[in-house]
Amino acid sequence: MLFRSLIARLPYPSSAVQRAIGIAAVVTQAGIGVTGSVVRVTGSGLGCPTWPECVQGSLVPVRHPEIAAVNQWIEFSNRLLTGVVIVVAALAVLAAWRILLDHPERKRLVKLAWLMPGGVVLQAVLGGLTVLAKLEWWTVAIHFLASTPLVWLAVLLLKAFREGDEPARPLVPTLGRRTLVLLTVLMWAVLIAGTTVTGAGPHGGDLNTHRLDAPIDQLARVHSGLLIAYLVVLAVFGLTLLRGGVPKGVWQRYAWVWAVALAQGVLGTVQYQLGVPEAMVSFHVLGSALVIVVTATLWTGTRDRGPVRSLTPATPPERELTPAG
Repeated sequence: MLFRSLIARLPYPSSAVQRAIGIAAVVTQAGIGVTGSVVRVTGSGLGCPTWPECVQGSLVPVRHPEIAAVNQWIEFSNRLLTGVVIVVAALAVLAAWRILLDHPERKRLVKLAWLMPGGVVLQAVLGGLTVLAKLEWWTVAIHFLASTPLVWLAVLLLKAFREGDEPARPLVPTLGRRTLVLLTVLMWAVLIAGTTVTGAGPHGGDLNTHRLDAPIDQLARVHSGLLIAYLVVLAVFGLTLLRGGVPKGVWQRYAWVWAVALAQGVLGTVQYQLGVPEAMVSFHVLGSALVIVVTATLWTGTRDRGPVRSLTPATPPERELTPAG
C-alpha cells in the first residue's frame, strides 16, 4: 500500500510522455543488441573477463597486462548501456502503474510493462553466463536470441499505450491472420539460422573463442533460404489483403515490412560477398532488429482493441466509482 501511495503521487503521464516511454523501450531493447555486436566484432567480448566485476576485484576497467584498455572500455560501455535499458524499463512500469490507478482496466498495459525489467534481468544473467563460458558461440547465440522477444514485446507495449483494452478484433481475413503467424515463425527461424552463420564466422568476440565447426557457406544458404521463405509468405499475406475492407494503416505497415526485409537481404548478401567486414556486421544486426520491429508493428496493426481512454487522468467521480485493482 505504501508503494501504491507513492505511485499515486507521481504526475499522470501525458500522451506525449507515454509515447516517448514506449519509443524509448523499443529503441533501447533493439539498441543493446547492436552495441553487443560492436563488442563482438572489435574482439572486446572478454575485455571484462569476469562478471559482474569487470576484472577480478574491480567493477570498472583497470590497467591489465593481458587486456587492451580499448577492449576493456568497449565491453564495459556495453554493460553500462544495460543501465539505460533498466531505467527505461523502470519508467515504463511506473507510467503503466500510475495509469492503472486512474484506469483499472489497463491491466494488460501493466503486464507488458513489467516484462521489460524482467527481460533485462534475464539478459543480464545470460550475459554473465556468456562471459563466464568464454564466449562459446552457442552462449552468444542464446544471449542474442533472448533479446529478440523483448524487442517484439516493446513494440506491443508502445502500441498498448495508444490502444484500448477491448478483446482484439481482427482487421484482416482469417487466412491473413494464419499467414501472419507463419510469417512470425519464419522471422525467428531466420534469426536462429543467422546466429549459426555468426557462430561459424570470423567475429567471435575474442581470438581464442571456439567457433562452430560447420561449413559457413552451407549455413549461409540455409539462412538466406529462410529469408526467401519469409518473403514468399509475406507476399501471400499481401494477397490475402486484396479481398478488400483492410484499413490503410495495415497496407502502410505491410509496405514497411517489405522495405526493411529487402534491405536486410541485400545488406546480408553484400556483407557475405565482401568477407563479412566488421562495420557491416553491426548494420546487419541493426537490420535484424528493424525486421522484428516492423513485423511486430504489422502484427499489432492487424487487430483493433478499441479506443484508448487513458491518455488523460480519470475525473474524480470516475476514481470513486472504479476502485483500482
